[in-house]
Amino acid sequence: MSEARDRLARLLRERSVKLGDFTLASGARSTYYIDARLTTMSSEGQRLVGEVALDAIRSAGWDPAWVGGLTLGADPVAYAIAHRSSMDGPSVDAFTVRKAPKGHGTGRQIEGGLPHGARVVLLEDSVTSGGSALKAAEVVSAHGGEILGVLALVDREEGGREAIEAAGYPFVALFPAKDLVAAASGV
Repeated sequence: MSEARDRLARLLRERSVKLGDFTLASGARSTYYIDARLTTMSSEGQRLVGEVALDAIRSAGWDPAWVGGLTLGADPVAYAIAHRSSMDGPSVDAFTVRKAPKGHGTGRQIEGGLPHGARVVLLEDSVTSGGSALKAAEVVSAHGGEILGVLALVDREEGGREAIEAAGYPFVALFPAKDLVAAASGV
């Protein structure tokens, strides 16, 4: 594991892993919650996420022009990757998928200027059921986007990978949740 990847794992454990009783976005109950935004929205987290996630995208053989996903979890991940790519090219731009089209102005559901036919990698901060990634895939596909794959910071290993792959999208996760939770709880 690279130094940046090690540091990102440590930051996720320290800032984002919460132990207790939680209801997840999928509706499932859990004894832990990973609020990745506490990491991805920090200055150090932005630097590390950009470096590690961009490396994972390139290692997967994906060559996107755009990265993004369903707001809000994917947003800071996309911005970190876009910023990092501007430093060591080729540049990758970011987009955001709203949960519903805007009810005013342009009425867009995708923000950031994503062109029709763009090659994209969809992003997630944490995957449980895969529902957010699949919702973003539906919107991006309807817009004419070519989805190369889905990248998640954390995979809770609760069926999300399987759902995403069953829909035809390759899936890469940077960290399994069980490793972050075990280290955070001292197990």
